[in-house]
Amino acid sequence: MLRASNRSLNPESARPEPATSESESALNITVVFTAAKDTIAALKKAGTMAESLGARITLLVLQIVPFPLPLTSPPVLLDFQEKRFREIAKESPVDTTVQLYLCRDSDDTFSKVLEPRSIVVIGGRKQFWPTLASRMARRLRKAGHEVILTEEN
Repeated sequence: MLRASNRSLNPESARPEPATSESESALNITVVFTAAKDTIAALKKAGTMAESLGARITLLVLQIVPFPLPLTSPPVLLDFQEKRFREIAKESPVDTTVQLYLCRDSDDTFSKVLEPRSIVVIGGRKQFWPTLASRMARRLRKAGHEVILTEEN
């Protein structure tokens, strides 16, 4: 797993950089990127919760890099991704940090990046059959996280 930050790729062994003393006491709500429209809805839901709880929001973006490519060469340019997610983060009513990870396996990355019992908000579409967002929510709940699935029609 590599963490993409400020246009450069930095190896990431386990967790994001430690929080500063000012933000250590603050509750963190993690919004996982699924699709742009669904994630904006999830950010609004997380923003409402964060305002009432005095929490901060982290937008967690996992970009899966297929095996034929080296992990340092994602199929979508990082400049484009960073600009895109900065625009999406502006939709949040609370201060939002964007963390972009290049990885092969999302479950492995979640286990290394998320703190135990994290509060996670995932946006998705309401469907009769299980969606990517609902399957992701189920896996994160099994891993011990508190997950809120915001499903829009």
